[in-house]
Amino acid sequence: MPAKSKAQQMAAGAALAAKRGEIPKSELKGASRSMLDSMSEKQLEEFAATKRKGKPQHAAKS
Repeated sequence: MPAKSKAQQMAAGAALAAKRGEIPKSELKGASRSMLDSMSEKQLEEFAATKRKGKPQHAAKS
């Protein structure tokens, strides 16, 4: 499942870095903190690897 916005992709990247131990989990806030707890490393990799071209900065609320 690809990220729907640049912000979502960046949050997934931060959560992935924390899951791998590259940054402390205490540095995470908001969406990245909840992604860390609810998503697997593979899912986070898929979100973080999404191409940014053509993505809005933030996803539209539905």
